[in-house]
Amino acid sequence: MKVLVTGGTGYLGRAVVRALAARGHEPVVFSRHASASGLPGAAVDGDVRDRAAFERAAGGCEAICHSAALVSIWRRRREDFDEINVGGLRNALAVAAARGITRILYTSSFVAIPPRGRTTPLEANDYQRTKVAADRLADEAVRNGSPLVRVYPGVVYGPGANTEGNLVGRLIADHLQGKLPGLVGPEHPWSYAYVDDVAAGHCAALERGRAGGRYALGGDNVPQRRVFEIVAELTGKRPPPRIPFPIADMLGAAEELRVTLFGGTPLITRGAVEIFRHDWSLDSSDAIRDLGYTITPIAEGLRRTVASIVGAPATPTAGRART
Repeated sequence: MKVLVTGGTGYLGRAVVRALAARGHEPVVFSRHASASGLPGAAVDGDVRDRAAFERAAGGCEAICHSAALVSIWRRRREDFDEINVGGLRNALAVAAARGITRILYTSSFVAIPPRGRTTPLEANDYQRTKVAADRLADEAVRNGSPLVRVYPGVVYGPGANTEGNLVGRLIADHLQGKLPGLVGPEHPWSYAYVDDVAAGHCAALERGRAGGRYALGGDNVPQRRVFEIVAELTGKRPPPRIPFPIADMLGAAEELRVTLFGGTPLITRGAVEIFRHDWSLDSSDAIRDLGYTITPIAEGLRRTVASIVGAPATPTAGRART
């Protein structure tokens, strides 16, 4: 199957492209710098906000995997989130309809659905706000007959670049370098999804996901503190201290003021602090049943992640993926 992959040069997107190629599909990578990516398959430079370029890139494709997103806790120009995260999906749906493409996979996010204990999603920052808005757009498209399939990855982590798309890797790297002052809300669970598992889940959703289906692609649901306990077991580096929420809120406000006045990216924002107050566990049972989704135990995934950061060989352990 020839598959147009938007956002294919991002942290998760690269893994998806490689997984598609390994399964015999023909990926077409569509992003602003696709031609310089070195990824398998064809490459088309362009922006998901440009519908004409999007439609040209989709020529001859049998499926679209729309993974492009602006993943960030802050942008001076807030409209960037709306144009990329909502407008990009709108263009993907329009291009699929224009080209007669009947396999459409949209990569949403766990933050687009309510955390445990709530019936409605949060809209704590612009990234979350626009992912929620895009999910509502997807709801409308499905009601109108679109064959859209949605996946909701958890906190994606693993070896690779320590970008905002690989938050866990970046936090671990900062911690090992003594640059992480503490953790906000380490007692709350998150669903830690190993990047290769999530990429394989995307492939399976494209191949056999139910039209209109929604699949959580999560992992082990554990408190944030457990991640750093495992890192301590692997490296001997003690976990960072807990930063109380009132102090985190003050730090967020100060960082927002700093970047408003001087530019740059904040270390934390009040919106991010609000997200850290909640339980983001995921139930991946539908994906396990329908897609054959597997979960790498977090201890094994973190061992590989830490090995990639410190340069140690990632020797096998007893940890095995489970279904």
